[in-house]
Amino acid sequence: MTEVKHGKILIVDDNEDLLKAAKMFLKRHFAQVDIEKNPEAIPALMNHEDYDVILLDMNFTKDVVSGHEGYRWLEKILEIDPSAVVVLITAYGDVQMAVKAIKAGATDFVLKPWENEKLLATLYSSMRLRETRDEVETLKVKNQEINRELNHRYSEIIGQSSVMQKIFATIDRVAKTDANVLILGENGTGKEMIARAIHKNSARQNQSFVSVDLGSITETLFETELFGHKKGSFTDAKEDRAGRFELANGGTLFLDEIGNLSMPLQAKLLTVLQNRRVSRVGANKETNIDIRLICATNLPLYDMVKENRFRQDLLYRINTIEVNLPALRERFEDIPLLANFFLKQYAEKYGKTVTKISEAALTRMHKHTWPGNIRELQHSVERAVILSTGSVLQPEDFNFNAPTTKEESQINLEQFNLDEVEKLLIRKVLKKYNGNITQAASELGLTRSSLYRRLEKHGL
Repeated sequence: MTEVKHGKILIVDDNEDLLKAAKMFLKRHFAQVDIEKNPEAIPALMNHEDYDVILLDMNFTKDVVSGHEGYRWLEKILEIDPSAVVVLITAYGDVQMAVKAIKAGATDFVLKPWENEKLLATLYSSMRLRETRDEVETLKVKNQEINRELNHRYSEIIGQSSVMQKIFATIDRVAKTDANVLILGENGTGKEMIARAIHKNSARQNQSFVSVDLGSITETLFETELFGHKKGSFTDAKEDRAGRFELANGGTLFLDEIGNLSMPLQAKLLTVLQNRRVSRVGANKETNIDIRLICATNLPLYDMVKENRFRQDLLYRINTIEVNLPALRERFEDIPLLANFFLKQYAEKYGKTVTKISEAALTRMHKHTWPGNIRELQHSVERAVILSTGSVLQPEDFNFNAPTTKEESQINLEQFNLDEVEKLLIRKVLKKYNGNITQAASELGLTRSSLYRRLEKHGL
């Protein structure tokens, strides 16, 4: 069986005969061996290729004995790539020159004429060092990401309603696979928590869970954030940096707010998902990626596809399995469980002696429509705990938005049909955002055009 060759070697020396002989020997052992007699070409070569080891002559024609040129080019190479592995070669080596070369950043030192087997052993050893450096750097960033995730307060998903039991059953079936998952739901329904639960119950649970809020990433930073960059690829790129795809390699990548991506960025994301390879900004080398992809959005992607605002092929790519999270108003029976969970959490956090939520307060909670869903409930309980003066939370401890019109003060949702409830909800959300259509549409989980149609329909 033929051994698979790997590794890229660059040899820079002013002796053409030596270059040809070295290449003839080394190409039998490495995937790529490039030779160059002019050291001035080093920057261009390094920008074009990511070499595992660079063999650099100490003395060129301008200065044949001191090694000053070799030191100068060693410094230049390490300036371009601080993790570069450089082995210096010279016919005039001595112990002092070797020590100086190592102190200057060289990995090793060989003398001309060399023994082929010794040279090969040196290169293999140096290449392993390069691989180790790359692994250490990636692990360092990966561990930072893991530590951030471990410090994230994670709590189990709470819910006994039938609709949540169906969600749990879906998680059980989906988690053990590597299928891409799309989570749909309004703001505050717990989409990221569902994504974490899928990861936690998967075969990748001991690997990274990397979360990316695509809604907060600008167009200009999209590629460097997701795919990484090489040092010097743009003004502020002061060091090599792994992107979120690389950090999630072997684990789970959660792309939140995917509906906010522009069409050009959707195309770039689709290419990576299809090829399963990423290339850092400023690099020619591609890196294979092995991730479990979970996406989420509160936007109506299917409507956006019809309106040519979301790519249909990308939608097919990300939603092998689709999970629709219910709004809190669709799982009212879970409100006492959630409210008491948050009560215990915040009473402990703020050192309060609050131990219970009164029946009157729970009844009032059931009448509230919770447009902000679980997140709104959580904030309401936190505020009530902070401001409470007794051991039992009462309705007056909560800041429920009181109706402001006669029509709203007489509302009982059970007495209205769907159109009337929709009309009321739209009016309340518009009032909340002072008539801002964009914000109101986002809160309602609608597109602007869909909201305009409903406004016309209801004469609002």
